[in-house]
Amino acid sequence: MKKTLIKNVGIYQNHTVTEHQNIEITDDKITGFPKDKDVLFCAYDEVLDGHNMLALPGFVNAHNHIAMTVFRSYADDMDLMDWLQNKIWPAEDHLDGDVVYAQTMLGIAEMIRCGTTSFADMYFFMDDTARAVEESGIRACLSRGMTGITPSAETALKESKQLFLDWHKKGDGRITVMLGPHAPYTNTPEYLHRVVDLAHELGAEIHTHLSETKGEVENIKKQYGKSPIAWFDELGLFDTGCLAAHCVWVDDDDLDIMARKHVRVAHNPGSNLKLASGFAPIHKMLDKGIVVGLGTDGASSNNNLDIMEEMRLAVLVHKANTLDPLVIPAETAVNMLTEGGARALGYSDIGRLETGYKADITLIDRSGLHWYPHHDTLSLLAYAANSMDVDTVLVNGNILLRHKEFTTLDIEKIKSEAERTKNKLFASL
Repeated sequence: MKKTLIKNVGIYQNHTVTEHQNIEITDDKITGFPKDKDVLFCAYDEVLDGHNMLALPGFVNAHNHIAMTVFRSYADDMDLMDWLQNKIWPAEDHLDGDVVYAQTMLGIAEMIRCGTTSFADMYFFMDDTARAVEESGIRACLSRGMTGITPSAETALKESKQLFLDWHKKGDGRITVMLGPHAPYTNTPEYLHRVVDLAHELGAEIHTHLSETKGEVENIKKQYGKSPIAWFDELGLFDTGCLAAHCVWVDDDDLDIMARKHVRVAHNPGSNLKLASGFAPIHKMLDKGIVVGLGTDGASSNNNLDIMEEMRLAVLVHKANTLDPLVIPAETAVNMLTEGGARALGYSDIGRLETGYKADITLIDRSGLHWYPHHDTLSLLAYAANSMDVDTVLVNGNILLRHKEFTTLDIEKIKSEAERTKNKLFASL
């Protein structure tokens, strides 16, 4: 049994920031918030000094394609479908497990440095992604991307099932697996029926892209007579649980379906802005009780994996888009970064600093000039803070970043391998 104490730290809990608190961790769980008079420091294996820091539930990146770090800044300033069809998909044909593992390690390091403790990913060579997750200590929900209109359709079904059997609940429980039908426009009704059957067989949830662009919605309506949301509902994609990325072009009927079927949304404001996809009506989703988390999307369409930057975008862009400065308050954005993201990934034991919850914790250093003067801590976090304020990151009670230094990763090796595999991939194009 390992016991850790974070002492004298501000904590965000129950919509309130309380200063000078202690957090007790036993193995992988939070086991209490003892008062100073009850603390016996010699009883702990490790004591972390939280002076001038803020403890938050670990940040969650609810949508990513992590190995797409290899395409960072490769194909920018393009329309989504032009970008996919003429740049990304042809290059992805040259991926292999070596590239994916190295680029996943790079992305994991970037996310940990930005305070992320858990992420949802959909890509290829997912055994190699899972291996990187297991070795690094981060938490992840993984999906093998599935497209029913390509020659790899059958392989994707088989690999998705095997990924679930091999990795679901593995890595000390840090790895979970969903099925990943890519999007409505890359699948057929017949193939999606098979995905739904497999989801029921395994007890697996779905991670997909939905209603990302206006063109997608228009084309699906022409083809099937209904919106992508309504079409996926008809096919049963929401029946075992669903994490839907983007959901930009949705109407009130779509929102009613999403609320009724408990579809959880990964909001990706940076990617949506860069690809000019539009503005997801997340204020309407939240009003209907729809769970909303934040995602970066892949580094090829963002171009970083800084989830705190997504929080700041989320709290700002919707004010301008709706002409309402009240539409997304600071705390709402903080909750999307933490508890909302955890719930979006289907977790019930992370996302809050509560006794019995997993010890996934991010400590923010509040000594920077932009943290002064102190008025409202959550407003400072949402509007003034940045990811370089992240000081310490714990997942499952294990310290992955201590005083801005990695404890489980060889960063120079990771950067070298990322460059090597990038060169290998592009030499083959």
